[in-house]
Amino acid sequence: MNYLAIDTSGKNLTVIIKKGEQVYKYSDPDCGVQHSVELMPRVEELLHKADFDLKNADFFACVVGAGSFTGIRIGVATVKAMCFAYSKPCLAITSFDTLAYNKKGGKVLALIDAKHNGFYACGYDNGKVTLEPSYLMREQVEKIVLDYDKAVAIADINGFNIEIVSVVDGFEKAIESKLDEISLDIEKLKPLYVRKSQAEEGR
Repeated sequence: MNYLAIDTSGKNLTVIIKKGEQVYKYSDPDCGVQHSVELMPRVEELLHKADFDLKNADFFACVVGAGSFTGIRIGVATVKAMCFAYSKPCLAITSFDTLAYNKKGGKVLALIDAKHNGFYACGYDNGKVTLEPSYLMREQVEKIVLDYDKAVAIADINGFNIEIVSVVDGFEKAIESKLDEISLDIEKLKPLYVRKSQAEEGR
C-alpha cells in the first residue's frame, strides 16, 4: 500500500509517506502558523527521501480538524489538489482520531485545548465515536471525563488526568484503521469546524 498523508491542523506539521512496507515520517511539533510556507518543501523533501512518485499513491489522506481554521484549510486544499491532479481517492482523518487511535480498546476521550477554558472533545468506545466532536467548557469536561477509561491529548491539560500521546503515531494508526473509508468523492475532504471562528462569532 502506498499513500501520502499530511496534518496541518494544529501547531504541528506532519507528513507521512507509506511505500510498500516502508514508512517515512516528517514531524515538526511547533510549526506554528508557518504551514503555508513549510508544507510543500517538507513534502518534497520526504518524497525525495522515500524515492516516491505521487502518481504511485493509492490514496491521499488529510487531517480535517478540529484545530486551527487556517491550518485545516491549507491541508484540505493541498490534498484535494493532489487527489484531483492524480485522480486518486482520499481519506479524511480527524484530529481526535490522531489522539484516540493511540489507545487500543476501551472508552477514550480525546481532548484538544481550545483555550479560554474551552475544549474540543470527542469520545470513543473501542474505536467507534460515541460522543460526536463537540466544543465544551471545562466544567462540562469535568462531568464527562469520569465516564472514560482514558483521556488523551497532545499536551498536559491542567486539572485533568491526561495521557499525553503522539499525534504522529496516532495519525498512522488511524489511517490503517480507516482504510474502509477511502473514497473517490474528494468532497468528503471537508474541514471539520466544531465551532465558528472568532471572526464569525464577532459578526
